[in-house]
Amino acid sequence: MERVIFLDRDGTLNEEVNYLYRKEDLRILEGVPGAIRKLKARGFKIVVVTNQAGVARGYYKEEDVKKLHSYMNELLAASQGAIDHFFYCPHHPYHGIGAYKCRCHCRKPETGLLEMAEQYYNVDKERSWMVGDKWTDIQAGIRYGVRTALVGTGYGAEVHREQMLPMEGHRKEGGLPYDIYAETFADAAREILRRDTTDQGAGKP
Repeated sequence: MERVIFLDRDGTLNEEVNYLYRKEDLRILEGVPGAIRKLKARGFKIVVVTNQAGVARGYYKEEDVKKLHSYMNELLAASQGAIDHFFYCPHHPYHGIGAYKCRCHCRKPETGLLEMAEQYYNVDKERSWMVGDKWTDIQAGIRYGVRTALVGTGYGAEVHREQMLPMEGHRKEGGLPYDIYAETFADAAREILRRDTTDQGAGKP
């Protein structure tokens, strides 16, 4: 079985830009390439899962998403931090145009994007992670059955403040619904690697 890091894109790996599709607007966040490199060196597969409602709204085409991902991987590959697979949802249930206006199984917090990785990997859910800056990322990870990490970049700090308020429902360590809260993806990666070492020490395969 294979350990997979499922990653949100905007606000997690790159600066949050509304409806990002132009490569000149792409800014990789500090520490991201090195964090990916370290995770890959440990044997994790790196899979991006991203909602792209801009396609549904007609702001840009699916081909634009693919071109941006290719360019993003060129930048990351220069630091040995290339993404193994990109999966995106082009739909929106209310604001889509034509066939893109639909209720789908791939738009987070649904789990379809994560399930797409099963075409390529025998996912070890017990030791895999979903990392993102939005509550929908955390929900998708929980529903899919992997551990979750919320990062403080993008919208994450605001989401974390809201989760610190008293609320009912599923909670994990420290009274929070996610396994890790970290200021950045690089911080989350360090904690994931630490816990993976602990898992190995406990005899998990």
